[in-house]
Amino acid sequence: MNPRLIQKYNIPGPRYTSYPTVPFWDKEGVTLDDWKNTTLKSFQESNDIEGISLYIHLPFCESLCTFCACHKKITKHHEVEQPYIDTVLKEWDLYCDLLKDRPKIKEIHLGGGTPTFFSSKNLSKLVNGIFKRADKFHDFEFSYEGHPNHTSEDQLQTLYDLGSRRNSFGIQDYDPKVQKAIHRVQSFEQVKKVHNLSREIGYESISHDLIFGLPFQTEESIRNTIRNTVALKPDRIAYYSYAHVPWIKGVGQRGFDDSDLPKDDVKRRLYELGKQLFFDNGYVEIGMDHFALPTDTLSKSVVNKSIHRNFMGYTAGKTELMIGLGMSSISDSWYAFAQNEKLIETYTEKVNRGVIPIFRGHLLTETDLVIRKHILDLMCNLETVWNDGISSKEKRNIVFRLQEILDDDLIEISSDKITVKEEGRMFIRNICMAFDLRLINNKPETRLFSMTI
Repeated sequence: MNPRLIQKYNIPGPRYTSYPTVPFWDKEGVTLDDWKNTTLKSFQESNDIEGISLYIHLPFCESLCTFCACHKKITKHHEVEQPYIDTVLKEWDLYCDLLKDRPKIKEIHLGGGTPTFFSSKNLSKLVNGIFKRADKFHDFEFSYEGHPNHTSEDQLQTLYDLGSRRNSFGIQDYDPKVQKAIHRVQSFEQVKKVHNLSREIGYESISHDLIFGLPFQTEESIRNTIRNTVALKPDRIAYYSYAHVPWIKGVGQRGFDDSDLPKDDVKRRLYELGKQLFFDNGYVEIGMDHFALPTDTLSKSVVNKSIHRNFMGYTAGKTELMIGLGMSSISDSWYAFAQNEKLIETYTEKVNRGVIPIFRGHLLTETDLVIRKHILDLMCNLETVWNDGISSKEKRNIVFRLQEILDDDLIEISSDKITVKEEGRMFIRNICMAFDLRLINNKPETRLFSMTI
């Protein structure tokens, strides 16, 4: 770890779950007709070949975690479950009516919020309702996020019976002081309970989500958190950098002072420590922020270069069409992006009127599509090939923008490709920014992104 490089490259930058990134979507957005047309085009091109993906946003949580930057609704009133499920299924009907042919679903992911806020009965209603008008693709994968304090054996069994073989638990940190600061108090014993129940039921891949850079974290607290984590041997570990964006998310990220957060090289030491501990316990690094056992499908997807990145994060395979259902969900037709209404009331009102409830989006240009592919290749495979749509002039411009990174020996540039060195992996967001024409041509006047490191 080089403190000079960390200080040099620790600047605000996108995480590149999409290109263009949301702040640089065209202001005029995407019309509903354009969104429908690109969705139908993508579906017709890919449904029989690779299937489609569904992301379903289940926004409710019983309490607010102060590290969270997701769109959520805090309530302890579970009577909200059934009306919300009914609305999501109505939205799915709108898409099925548009597509006409039965979708073949390759992947479903339930995110939130807290998907396990919902009862087993309502989770069954949701998933069974989806498959009334769809079929499973031959390598179907179904995953969901669970809160260890709010996931029961009945929910685990129900979701398994519905076809899920992979789940993910938000751990974040085991230190009591950190847990209190982020308002996410859960014991190792409770995590162990739901993890072991998942194994006993038959889940093939279990993921634990950890965060570094949280308030009051120290090297010793990280050691303890990872020691507990690897003792359970989850198949995947996400080790995210805390994205401190209170100017966007308001009070949700103001449960502590900025001075309580580990900064710059201190924060990076927490990452390097965690990374080494994962390596010591048999995990391999996947793209950015992810680790997996060599036996997991995500590790295998790196070897065969089928790994993909989208609004759900890293996935073991690609689908051209990803439909987002629920409030605030983002959909991707490859040719366009569209985000649903962020307020439940507005989202519900549009669906009940028979309108696909998008409120903003972006129609990708030919240039966008070229850059998108290069950034995806870098984020997923740590390399990209020049001859994929880059002109000689733009190639020279990109090399110029990468010169400092090249001088710091973080990448290799040859006549046919760019390769990220192992030392450059931690700066992958900075490397991708050299390709990001929308960021380069429209320098933001206000802070938009979290720090890259």
